[in-house]
Amino acid sequence: MSVKKSRSVWGAFLMLGIFGFLFLLMFFRIFYIQVTGTVEGQDLALKASQKQEVSRVENANRGNILDTKGEMIATNTTSYKLYAVVNPKASEESNKPLHVVDKRKTAKVLSNYIQMSEKKIYTILTTRLADGRIPYQVEFSVAGRDLSHRVMVNITNEKLPGINFEESSKRFYPNGLFASNIVGFSQKTTKEKSDQLIIVGRAGLEKTFNSQLAGVDGEVNFSKDKWGYLLPSGKQMVKPPQDGNDIYLTIDKTIQNILESEVSKVNAEYSPQSIVAVVANPKTGEILGSTQRPTYNAQTGEGINTSWLNRLTETTIEPGSTMKIFTLATAIEQGVWNENATFMSGQYTVGGTTIRDSNQVGWGRITYLEGIQRSSNVGMANLLTSIGSDNFIKSLNKFGFGEQTGIDLPNEASGKILNQYKINAITTTYGQGSTVTPIQLIQAATAVANNGKMMQPYVIKKIVNPNTGKVVKENEPKEKASPISATTAKEVRRILATTITAESGTAKNFASKEYIVSGKTGTAQIANNSGGYDWGKGKFLYSFLGMAPEKNPQLVMYIAVEKPRLKASEFGSEPTSKIFNAVMQSSLKYMNVETETSQVPKLDPLKDYTGQDVLVAQQELTNENLMPIIIGQSSEVTAQYPQNELSVLKSSKVFLKTSGQITLPNFKGWSLRDILAYKEISGLKIQVTGNGYVTSQNLPKGMRVDNKDEIKIKLKTPSEIYSKAK
Repeated sequence: MSVKKSRSVWGAFLMLGIFGFLFLLMFFRIFYIQVTGTVEGQDLALKASQKQEVSRVENANRGNILDTKGEMIATNTTSYKLYAVVNPKASEESNKPLHVVDKRKTAKVLSNYIQMSEKKIYTILTTRLADGRIPYQVEFSVAGRDLSHRVMVNITNEKLPGINFEESSKRFYPNGLFASNIVGFSQKTTKEKSDQLIIVGRAGLEKTFNSQLAGVDGEVNFSKDKWGYLLPSGKQMVKPPQDGNDIYLTIDKTIQNILESEVSKVNAEYSPQSIVAVVANPKTGEILGSTQRPTYNAQTGEGINTSWLNRLTETTIEPGSTMKIFTLATAIEQGVWNENATFMSGQYTVGGTTIRDSNQVGWGRITYLEGIQRSSNVGMANLLTSIGSDNFIKSLNKFGFGEQTGIDLPNEASGKILNQYKINAITTTYGQGSTVTPIQLIQAATAVANNGKMMQPYVIKKIVNPNTGKVVKENEPKEKASPISATTAKEVRRILATTITAESGTAKNFASKEYIVSGKTGTAQIANNSGGYDWGKGKFLYSFLGMAPEKNPQLVMYIAVEKPRLKASEFGSEPTSKIFNAVMQSSLKYMNVETETSQVPKLDPLKDYTGQDVLVAQQELTNENLMPIIIGQSSEVTAQYPQNELSVLKSSKVFLKTSGQITLPNFKGWSLRDILAYKEISGLKIQVTGNGYVTSQNLPKGMRVDNKDEIKIKLKTPSEIYSKAK
C-alpha cells in the first residue's frame, strides 16, 4: 500500500514537474516575444499592422487638352468592362443567384448591346477550363470593354444574374477627326511592376506632354478589423492625387472644324494621295487650325496604324512656285526689282541645263510683273542674276528655311536648301530641288503678312495646373527675325494680289467677293523611286500659300494636295482653291474681320427698271452677272432693290417686284441683309430667327404665298454652322 502510494506521489510530482517545465517555457517564450517583438525572425507588430493596415491607390485624372477658348478636345470619361460570373458556387451562400443561370437568355440579351453575336456569347458563357472545371468568371474580349455609361445602365436594367461591370477611366476625344496628328492619342497600358491600368500618350501632344498630362496618383491608408470594418480609433492617412495639367492649344475649334469639313469634301471628291492644310495668325504665329489626309480618328482608332506622321512638321516637300514669293521678296529688298523691265520667256540655259516655263514655249517677251502673274520659272532664273546666288541663299536663311522653326511639336524636320552647284540656286528660285516643310512656309509667310516681322509658330497657348489654378507655362508671340522691311512686305502683297486679279494670273480661282487675297500657287514635281520625277495631268503637288485681307492680313494659309484625280476640264488649282476659298472666307467672317474692296470689279450704277418688262430686265441683269429675284407674276416691274444709281458687286441679288401672287424662292445661303430686303419689298410675313446665313425655311421653294402665309426662316452664323462636332 505504501509502495503504491509512493508511486502515486512520485507520479504526481513528475506530472507537476512536466507541466511546470512547460509553463516555464511558455512564460519565457511570451517574455521573449514581449521583449523582442519577433517570432522566428518575423516582426509581429509589422505583421499585425499588415493585417490591419490597408492601402488603396487613388488614381489621378489625366489632364484635359482644350482649344484656345477652353472648348474640350481631349478629356477623360468613365468606361465599363463587362464580365459574367458563371460558377454556381458564387451563389451558394446567397438567397439570390449571383451567377449566370439562364445562359441562352443572357447571350440573347447581351447581343443587343455589345458587338458580339449571340452564338459567340453563349460559347463564352459555357466554355470550361482545360481540366474540365467551370471557371469562376468570363470576359467578352474587346466587345465587352470600354462600354459607355448608357450601355452599362441599359444592361443593368435587364437584371441578368451574374452580369457585372468593372469601372475604369478612358480617354475621350469628343470631336473624333479633329487635328488628330497634332493632338495625338493615348491608350491604356499596364503600369510597370504592377497590374494597374494607366493611360499613356502614344502620339502627338499626348505623347510629348505625357508627364504633364499624367499627374501623380494619391494614396489612402486606413486600419480595419478582421471582418474588414474600419477601426473607430484607427488612423487614416490620405495623400490626395494630383491631377494632370490642362493644356490649352492655340487651335480655334471653329476654324478647325471649318478646315476639317472642307478638306474632307475635297478628299472625297478628288481622292488625292495626301492633303495638308494649315491656318495661322501671322501677327502672333499661333496655329489656328491644321489637318491632313490621310489621318486618323483618335476616338474610334480608325486609320491609327497608317497615318502617324504629322505632315505639317515631319515631312519635307519641294515647294514649287510658292517659293517665288520669297524670291520676289528678296529682289525687292535688294533693290533689284523692276516690274516693268522685260525678259524673254520660254527657256533659260545655264551650264548645259535648260530651264523651261510650264507651257514649254513661254509667252514671248514679257515684264517681270507678268512673269510673276504667269508663274514663269525663266523669270525667276533671270531675276537671280540681279540678286546674286549668295545673297539669295542668305535671304532664304533669314526666312528660316533649312532649319527647324522651333514649333512645340515633336520630330520636326529641317528641310534642305541646296547650294552645292550653281544650278541649285536657280532651281530653288522656283521651288524645285530644295526641300522645306509646310510649317516653314507658314513661318516665312508671316514676314510678308506681318510687315516684315517673322513670327515663330506655336500650338501650345498655356499649361495650367487644375489643382491650384496656377499657370505653369504660357507662350507669348515671339518674333524670330525681320528678313524684309515693312515696305517690301506691302509691295510683295500688292504684287501677289495681281496673280488673282490680272488677266494672265494663275490664281484666278482664289478670288474672293469680300476680301482681297494675296498669294501664290505652286505646282511641284514629285520625285519617284527611279530617281526622276512623275509627269502628267494630276501627277504633281498642287499648292497655294495665301493671306487675307491684303492690306492687313489676319490669316495666312497653306494648302497642298498631292496627285488628285482631276477631271479633263480641271486644273490643279481646283481642289486647293475649294479648300482655301471656303476656309478663308468663313474664318474671316467668324473673326468679324471687316470686308474690304472685293477682287471682283464693281459695276456701274444700276439703271431704273421700274415700268419695264420683267423678262427684259431679268435678261439684262443676268448679262451683267447679277442675280435677278422676281417677286410676283405680271410682266411689269413696279419696284426694285437696290434702287437705281446704287453700285453693286457681281453675283449680287437684285429684287424686282411685280404684281400678282409670289412664288417662294429657296432662301438657303441668303444673308440676313438679303432676307430683310426681300421682306421689305415683298410685303410678306417673314419671321427671322438668328443671324448670319439661312439654313432652313418652313415653306418649300416653289410654293405660292401671299401676306396671309407665315414664313419662318432660321439663320446661323459661320461659327454656329461649322462648330458643331462631327
